[in-house]
Formats: sequence, C-alpha cells, structure tokens
Amino acid sequence: MSLLERYTLILDAFPPGDALGLAQVATRTGLPNSTVHRMLVDMVAVNWIQRAGRRFELGMRLFELGERVPVNYRLRTAAMPYMHDLHAVTGYTVHLGVRDEHDIVYIEKLQVRTPMPLPSQIGGRLPLTCTGVGKALLAFEGNELREAVLARPLRRYTDRSIVDADVVRSQLIDIRKTGIAIEREEAADGGCCVASPILIDGKPIAAISVSVPTLQFRPELLAPAVRTTALALARAL
Repeated sequence: MSLLERYTLILDAFPPGDALGLAQVATRTGLPNSTVHRMLVDMVAVNWIQRAGRRFELGMRLFELGERVPVNYRLRTAAMPYMHDLHAVTGYTVHLGVRDEHDIVYIEKLQVRTPMPLPSQIGGRLPLTCTGVGKALLAFEGNELREAVLARPLRRYTDRSIVDADVVRSQLIDIRKTGIAIEREEAADGGCCVASPILIDGKPIAAISVSVPTLQFRPELLAPAVRTTALALARAL
C-alpha cells in the first residue's frame, strides 16, 4: 500500500464517536504496532487524530474539513429548512443521505426528544439495500450500479432484512413507479421509515426519510409529506 492508503486505512478503523488504543488500531488495520504508532503521532501533530488519555480518536481538523465538502455544505444548507418543516409536521426523526459506492452516508439527522434506537448517525453509513433512503436512491441509479450492488451478498441487520436480490429488485421497480421507498425493521428492530429520492434532471443526488416506531407506522399518511418535501427540495436545488 502507498503511504496515503495506510493513513486512510487507519482513519477508517475508527468507529463513529469512539476512541481506540494503539493495539486496537493495529488489529483493525493489520499494520505493525510500530507503523501504527508512528503514523498516529504524525496525525496527532496535524490534528487529524487527538489523544484521549492512552487512546486515540478522530480529531477536530477532520470535522472542519468534512464541513467544507461541497455536497455536504450545499445540500445540507438547502435541505435544513425543508427537514425542519417535515420534522415539525410528522413529529418523527428525519434523515438526509447520499450514496457513496454501495452504501448510504447520512449527512444530516433531526431526532425527536426521545430518540429511537436507530443505527443511523451523521457521517455513518449503512447498506443501500436495507435502508429506506438507500433503496430510494438505488431505485433511480443506472441498471449497471443496481446489478453490481445486488450481485454481492446482501447484509443482514435484523431478522427482517431482505437478503434475496430478486425481492429487492421487485421493490426497486415499485419505488421507481411511486417515488416512495418503505422499509420495515430491516435496519433496526422496532423502527420503520418512508423515504423519497431528491432527483435533479432525473438523477438521484440524495434521499430524505422519516423514521417511525413500528407500532406508530402509517406509511399511507407519511408518504405524501415525504414525497412533497423531496420534490420541493429538488426544485430549490
């Protein structure tokens, strides 16, 4: 690996919001302890990594740089008023996500006062195939990408995660017809969501969703609000 690839490998080893010891980083990356230590010290010097006692965590400099990413900054700035309106109307958690390779990456999240036990978090990623926002985006991607995603083993997060590619294909056809993706406890037990893609010239640039506790889930009531918000945000962009 190149030096840059090794730095990237180390950064990718850190879970969201958590610190790791030297040995943990070495185990997760497969790099020698001495190499990991030397590179961590280099990254501490430029604030990519910061020390937390005898452990290390991602540094504030990475957060500052991440906030400058064009898709992050422009999309979030435009989306926030619409997300707040959707949050106020529904009273539930609202997500905004973009695709990165075969995953969905959450770039904004508005939670309710009593948050649901959802695996999503800003900057975190989940598979396209077991999330509402992921399916909403995947449905409008090109056939080559859809088949590349479905050709891989589909990851299971709950007992209701769909791991049959043909079932997902059928769902994607329905999503293209309606503009609405519905996910029922596929990413987390007890949580369902309704999502809709944000399309610019027919291409999906992001997706927005509302997540609801299963016992309160009424997709027929939520879908119009989510779809209207996605269309309004697309026009604004």
